[in-house]
Amino acid sequence: MSAENFDEHQLGALEALLFVASDPMPLVDLAHAIGLSEAETSRLLHHLREEYAGETGGRERGFELRESGGGWRIYTNSHYGDIVSAYITREHSGKLSTPALETLAVIAYRQPVSRAQIAAIRGVNVDSVVRTLCARGLTEEVGRSVSGAALYGTTARFLEVMGMNSIDELAPLAPYLPDETDIDDVAKEIE
Repeated sequence: MSAENFDEHQLGALEALLFVASDPMPLVDLAHAIGLSEAETSRLLHHLREEYAGETGGRERGFELRESGGGWRIYTNSHYGDIVSAYITREHSGKLSTPALETLAVIAYRQPVSRAQIAAIRGVNVDSVVRTLCARGLTEEVGRSVSGAALYGTTARFLEVMGMNSIDELAPLAPYLPDETDIDDVAKEIE
């Protein structure tokens, strides 16, 4: 695709919107914001992605445009991930602990799930870990069980961090987790 096939103002408008976005922006929202159809906006987004990757004759950029988490967003180019990661972690460590990662996995695979159900799977109290995951925006309360217990699920931020568009993209794990009825029986004892 050649650059002359694209309206520079519309490309600039898309870039400006994507630059200020703190979360992935859905195609429909971008199209509405710049006054184009979703098909035309998608064509512009794909052109920008190719341009940033150096596929249209320019150099590869330090950032890239990705479709993730249900929308489009500008991210650091993965080729420079080590450099950016080292820079950021020098200031503070934002890594999740092993218990937090284990709890996050349980929530991702069993959502919606109560704290009692998570505790039954992990075999430990998970209250503070669940609070941490909610505070980081990776999980959230998504409802209540019949008994009134809070149920937790993953967020759009989780999908974004994991580079997924849907929870359906998680690798199959069912053979490694206990049967749902076993979890419910133990959880009822805890609640």
